[in-house]
Amino acid sequence: MNIDIVFHTPEIPGNTGNAIRLAAVTGVHLHLVEPLGFDLSDAKLRRAGLDYHDLAHVTVHRSIDELWGHLGERRVIAFSTHTDDSFAEVDYQDGDVLLFGRESTGLPDEVINDEHVDMAVRIPMLPARRSLNLANSASIAIYEAWRQHGYAGA
Repeated sequence: MNIDIVFHTPEIPGNTGNAIRLAAVTGVHLHLVEPLGFDLSDAKLRRAGLDYHDLAHVTVHRSIDELWGHLGERRVIAFSTHTDDSFAEVDYQDGDVLLFGRESTGLPDEVINDEHVDMAVRIPMLPARRSLNLANSASIAIYEAWRQHGYAGA
């Protein structure tokens, strides 16, 4: 399965460490868009990722424009609480990019509305709840995409 995850300006090292572990166990490529809210050598990030750092493919981009240039013409699916379209209704394709925003504010409107973003979807939650944990959201999305592809490679 060739699907990438993007964390746009993540703030919490533990979430990114968990995403590194997720990337290692699923084979997805994790992209981090700066500015990051932590140093990549942060102990909390290293602890959350445990010994998976060497098994994960992680790329850090200086800006969203640098990310777009790196990705080329791939389909980008933004995850947001500000849409009614469900992530479960997407027919995930090889090459898709799953884009997530920062923990405190999600994706900015200018990123969701960028010409490179093909659709915005949400993960259902009970009413009056702000959001899911970032690493948990990425896990839910990756496993749904992987499930649709028969857990290829597992």
